[in-house]
Amino acid sequence: MPCIIRGMSQAKRSSETGFALAVHGGAGTIPRDEASRSRAASYHDGLRRALAAGRDILAASGSALDAVTEAVAKLEDDVLFNAGRGSVFTRAGTQEMDACIMDGAERRAGAVAGIFGPRNPVRAARAVMERSRHVLLIGEGALAFCRANGVAFCEPAYFHSEARWRELQNALQHPSREVPQYGTVGAVARDRRGNLAAATSTGGMTGKAPGRVGDTPIIGAGTYADNATCAVSATGHGEFFIRHAAAFAVAARLRYAGQSLDPAARAVIDEVMAAGGSGGVVAVDRDGALALPFSTAGMYRGYVRDGIAIHTAIYDEPYRSE
Repeated sequence: MPCIIRGMSQAKRSSETGFALAVHGGAGTIPRDEASRSRAASYHDGLRRALAAGRDILAASGSALDAVTEAVAKLEDDVLFNAGRGSVFTRAGTQEMDACIMDGAERRAGAVAGIFGPRNPVRAARAVMERSRHVLLIGEGALAFCRANGVAFCEPAYFHSEARWRELQNALQHPSREVPQYGTVGAVARDRRGNLAAATSTGGMTGKAPGRVGDTPIIGAGTYADNATCAVSATGHGEFFIRHAAAFAVAARLRYAGQSLDPAARAVIDEVMAAGGSGGVVAVDRDGALALPFSTAGMYRGYVRDGIAIHTAIYDEPYRSE
């Protein structure tokens, strides 16, 4: 039986000097009940704020790296999304956050895993990329590095969401029931110089084992950027995205198979789904084509291009324009 991908993509080309930006706020079991419909406007607003932050940088001829940093930071600051302030809880009642950023121009990258305290894990990841010789720092070592390098921290209460806490309690009380998962946040961009970048951030999965790390901070799994091909940020069941090197697999299809972005991204999501995983990606190629496919009930997502309005969507539906 063929794999049905419930998603939408945009594959129009930017002009040579145009920019493109896409974001996601997670893919997963997003119910279409009355409560979800009542919150939909808030999710669209959050996506628009992230896209506007990145767009303003790109429109001023700023870098793709700065654009994805700011777009993801906006999503981390929004308690609705599972990253930063809105991060979910482990089964031990703690919060452990992962983030990654990659610059397609030189394939520089930085990532953090299992951290708690920095207000914006994506800024911690960028600090690792720019101020260390390393790519990935974890736990207490990562926190010490962040403190030494001026990364802003917040008190524990800042990250405590009653809604997320209730999700954990429900998961613990009903272990056989499917837990709503809202994934990850991320952004990809092409700037007017043709440079690409990707950034991804997450609180992981509700009720995850303490110490569990998903695909987000793993280069080539949840995050990848290379000016020669594309930039990719993933969301979904991280173990499957790691095993299939999903983000790199999209780029490999462009480089080695000569595929265009949309069929390449869809094929990778199809492959992950066939293996038993689910999720989605946002991706941009070196020419500014965008793809935003997903295999779940929904994916919070949106895009903006040079000279056009912001577009956002949640389910398999027409995009809303600003």
